Amino acid sequence: MAFPYLEAVLGFMICVYIFETYLDIRQHAALKLPTLPKQLEGVVSQEKFVKSRAYSLDKSYFHFVREAATIALDITILAFGLLPWLWKRSGDILLRVGLSAENEITHTLSFLAGMMIWSKITDLPFSLYSTFVIEARHGFNKQTVWLFFRDIFKGILLSLVFGPPIVAAIIYIVQKGGPYLAIYLWSFMFLLSLLMMTIYPILIAPLFNKFTPLPEGTLREKIEKLASSLSFPLKKLFVVDGSTRSSHSNAYMYGFFKNKRIVLYDTLIQQCANEDEIVAVIAHELGHWKLNHTMYSFIAVQVLSFLQFGGYTLVRNSKDLFRSFGFDTQPVLIGLMIFQHTVIPLQHIVSFGLNLISRAFEFQADAFGKKLGFAASLRAALVKLQEENLSAMNTDPWYSAYHYSHPPLVERLAALDELDKKTD
Repeated sequence: MAFPYLEAVLGFMICVYIFETYLDIRQHAALKLPTLPKQLEGVVSQEKFVKSRAYSLDKSYFHFVREAATIALDITILAFGLLPWLWKRSGDILLRVGLSAENEITHTLSFLAGMMIWSKITDLPFSLYSTFVIEARHGFNKQTVWLFFRDIFKGILLSLVFGPPIVAAIIYIVQKGGPYLAIYLWSFMFLLSLLMMTIYPILIAPLFNKFTPLPEGTLREKIEKLASSLSFPLKKLFVVDGSTRSSHSNAYMYGFFKNKRIVLYDTLIQQCANEDEIVAVIAHELGHWKLNHTMYSFIAVQVLSFLQFGGYTLVRNSKDLFRSFGFDTQPVLIGLMIFQHTVIPLQHIVSFGLNLISRAFEFQADAFGKKLGFAASLRAALVKLQEENLSAMNTDPWYSAYHYSHPPLVERLAALDELDKKTD
């Protein structure tokens, strides 16, 4: 008797939904608390707390609806055999336009086109509501409807440019890989990730945002001095016009080897009370670089990627697996999609583990910034960013441990205070 793969996947999807909904309910209860955590009393203004509470509750209500709709759609697609139906229909469409459905690459691209159209249609109402109702209601949305749809159109064009050659390469590798398939797949995806990390900030990101050099002045001098003191090979320092879409703020760095770049959101510069707070944020980010957090994370992702491809090679020829999901044939892409569904339990465990590591990295980067002498400025910046982004002030410990890759503000401030005690 064949193992009921589909039933097992559906069962686990439902179990995960129930568990995560329980965590969402716990978080919702925390968000409804009418007062600030004691640790933030006198630190965060009451006005910002009221606004943050309203924003967080709005997002929480919306999250309940979106997750319920998502699980209902996912179960419907799998339980009623819509994937094999779409695979067959995509082949029929090829025949109608005079192409052969026997060519797996063209058949797969036709299937993916249908999947993309479906995902855009089903996601559009939620994206519109999130952007033009919730984000707008709380003063974050800055983009027009035209800009919103223009971004979607650009994303589709990029998928049409990069998708076909990548899909064709993966199918070819699987068909010709033989006993070393996992190594070939991992090698291809590794090189592809390096390529995308190289071209994304240079060719793709500028399609959506404008990047301008940070003007000469004391802020630039302070950042360059900090980078130089840490031997950080800073080549370019940009400001990105994040304010054209949202008033949320951020900062990040990218680049390989001796060609590093730092990007500041214009909203970050506007929101911080003084330049030292901005420099403190950069000190935190440089801490990730100096402590090799980015490299460790990249290596972890590569190891997990290789293990996933290794697992896929063990089941890619399983007729029972494909039949369980309603397929009579064994297309490469479908095999990858089905495999991803079957390892959902492991993916959630791994994701939880990566979050724990990421949180530890954040504490270490904060400590690094403190050691550089930015303790007061970093505290002020963390509080300012929490207030300006209306981030949740009250968080449920179970929810944050499971979902948050960054520790809540209360924990980060407590960790900095603990460092102060150790140095006294």
